[in-house]
Amino acid sequence: MILVNEHTRVLVQGITGGEATHHTLRCIEYGTQVVAGVTPGRGGTVWEKKVPVFESVEQAREATGATASLVFVPAQYTSDAIIEAADAGLSLIVCITELVPTLDEVTWHRYIRGLDVIVVGPNSPGIISPPARCMVGIMPGSIHLPGNIGVVSRSGTLTYEVVGQLTSQGIGQSTCIGIGGDPLPGTDFVRALCLFEADPDTTAVVMVGEIGGSMEQEAADFIHEMSKPVIAFIAGASAPPDRRMGHAGAIITDESSTAMHKKAVLRSCGAVVVDNPAQIGITTREVLAGRGLL
Repeated sequence: MILVNEHTRVLVQGITGGEATHHTLRCIEYGTQVVAGVTPGRGGTVWEKKVPVFESVEQAREATGATASLVFVPAQYTSDAIIEAADAGLSLIVCITELVPTLDEVTWHRYIRGLDVIVVGPNSPGIISPPARCMVGIMPGSIHLPGNIGVVSRSGTLTYEVVGQLTSQGIGQSTCIGIGGDPLPGTDFVRALCLFEADPDTTAVVMVGEIGGSMEQEAADFIHEMSKPVIAFIAGASAPPDRRMGHAGAIITDESSTAMHKKAVLRSCGAVVVDNPAQIGITTREVLAGRGLL
């Protein structure tokens, strides 16, 4: 497993909000160690009679030993929240918030450059490691099965679909990461694949990409050097050019950002590309069986 495990200690920025409350309770039910919340003006209170709330991330980290942040603050405050968590020395920041202004994303990207921190998101469903019973995000924990397959996806909903198919095939997951659909995510495919390649608990990876941008092409170059099989699906094959489809990053700007081109590049670099999303689970089983990994 990568990024999170049974030792991960999570603080939630914006914990007193409605969405944060709902999903933080789900994280705790799954088994995640949620040790603190941060909401300015609410410091000194106890959220849901379970978790102490602090005025700042630094105060929360010093008092509880938190190692990761789950960000649920409104979009206009997200950049400040990420910078605050990075300043406090947290090693992992998972940002669920969507519709973060692009210039704000540029701001925190520039700020964290060179710091020892990994940001997942924004516009991400988060991370889950079923073997460790640790979920940092909004994923439906009940569909996950402990195992050895890594999943990384730009689409939250397709992440759930892939996991549902894998679980129905009896194929468990080591870690699932939703990197988010924004044009400037904190973590891209290459970084996630690099972590999975080095992870002894992961034997293969399912990657779900989309039209738009060049992350999938960059991932293809890395896949060419990987020792572990990668099963890939690219969403948006029927999307018309110059029209945004769902995510902020899902827009075809030239021929190289089409689904057809991305699939061709991935195939040429050794990935097993699935054209029909309904076949991801069974294709993964076939690849694992063919490699003697079942």
